Amino acid sequence: MTYKSITELAEEAHRIAVEKGFWESERSPGECIVLMHSELSEALEKFRRPLYRKERIAEEFADCIIRILDFCHAWKMDIEKAILEKMERNKKREYKHGKRF
Repeated sequence: MTYKSITELAEEAHRIAVEKGFWESERSPGECIVLMHSELSEALEKFRRPLYRKERIAEEFADCIIRILDFCHAWKMDIEKAILEKMERNKKREYKHGKRF
């Protein structure tokens, strides 16, 4: 399937999550955020392996992004607009945002 926007990806991520039973009851924001974080933890664990495979790490990043898009659509957040606005703000920020690291 070809997508034209992040909004379309969010709609599809949520549709699939509903279809697969992940929204049978309302999910708390905390539960959803923990699940997003767990995907990043899985990516870190894959990096820790001596012979890690980039495609497996990318898959965990994809899982995290899918969870974020699903949540944003379910909670009626315009994540595409938020990303574009934040990127524009970041362009105007100082080097390293004024911090050492």
